[in-house]
This record gives sequence, structure tokens and C-alpha cells, in this order.
Amino acid sequence: MEIIPAIDLIHGQCVRLTEGDFAQQTTYDADPLAVAQRFEAAGVRRLHLVDLDGARARQPVNLAVLESIARHTSLVIDFGGGLQSEQAVRQAFDAGAAQITAGSIAVREPETVAQWLRTFGAARILIGADFRDNHISINAWAEQSERTVAEFIAAYLAQGATTFVCTDVSKDGKLQGPALETYQLLRRQLPAAQLVASGGVTTLADVEALAEAGMHGAIIGKAIYEGTISLADLQKFL
Repeated sequence: MEIIPAIDLIHGQCVRLTEGDFAQQTTYDADPLAVAQRFEAAGVRRLHLVDLDGARARQPVNLAVLESIARHTSLVIDFGGGLQSEQAVRQAFDAGAAQITAGSIAVREPETVAQWLRTFGAARILIGADFRDNHISINAWAEQSERTVAEFIAAYLAQGATTFVCTDVSKDGKLQGPALETYQLLRRQLPAAQLVASGGVTTLADVEALAEAGMHGAIIGKAIYEGTISLADLQKFL
């Protein structure tokens, strides 16, 4: 299982939100490049970089940060936030992203994202499956869709997607443990999908449980910044 630390960006700084709420923001470091370099020095190979300013602006805002991290580390970066057009996706790739995560647009405009899959290939387009109570969340997590997360993933598998970032929005930033039962169910229902767990990972035991469940990756954010999981703890997975 791949360990994927997260850096969320607001005004070029490394922050974390709780349940995606901009009113519940904690700033951890003014220098995201230094944070990324610490991850790399610890043996981390991948990075989940989220442009929260871009998500609000509906277009990438922090491409300069992406470019800096890509230039000064060898991390494999997946980038998300504000990617609403093929032009924006190309800008992210040009700035050094190896992959992008299609978030809300994957729910709103499945035809657009299906075209991205055809244009760029499934290895470069990750699908964000944000959910609460096993149903897809939409409109910045403020509303619930009628679609279950399993239905959503199955539809994109049929379009050629392979990798899904599955975020339990009710747990994101709360350090209350991941949605392990949901992930176990999805692994049984959709064995062909490569599932990346996101949201709620708090302890090394959580990471071990996700690996045991057969998850393809685990995104870890607040737990690292708050010290409930250390980079040293994660060495066995790196």
C-alpha cells in the first residue's frame, strides 16, 4: 500500500480544513516546499497536493507551488482543486503534476472526465469519490447525491478509470479513524478498482488496517501534522 501525505494549499501555505470547511482552517507551515522535502527525505515517494484556493475559484491558483515542488523534489505528485477544463488539466501537467484528481467535476460532468480519461490515460486521471453515509457528496460536500459510492465507482470503471481517491467527508480532518467498513465493502464489490483511502487516518493501526483491507493507497494529512502518526512510524510502508 502506498503512503501518500497530503499538502492542502491556501494562499500558498500548508493548511488543513475540517470536513472541508474553510471556517475551520489550521495553518501548519508557510513553506509547502520544505514540507514536501521533509516527506521526501523520510522516504515518501508520492504527494497529494490540493489547491483549495483553486477549488473555490474553479481554476488552479497555486500552480507556482506545484511547479516548485515538482522541480525541487522527485515526488510523484497528484494535483487537485479547480480543475474544470482540459486546459486547466494541461496546466497542471505542464507545472509538474504526474496525475490529477478529478473531484466535483467527476460528479457534475462525467462526460468531460470520460474524455480526459481517453485523452490522458487512466494512469494520469484519478477519480475523486467523496462520500458521506455511502452516498456521493456534491457541491463542496454540502449536499448528498442519490448515487452510492459503489455505483459511482462502477460507472467510472466502465469508462476506463482505474484509481479512485475515496474520501469520507464526515471524517476528514477529525482524526477519528477511517471509514474502514466502507472500504472493505468496496473492495469486495469492486475488486478491479484501485482504492485510495482518504479522511480520518489517525494512528499507525489505522494504516495497518487499511493495508490489511487491500487498499491501494492511504492519504494522510492532519495525523502527520498533529503528530499522531510520525514519518518514522510509516517507514515499514515506504
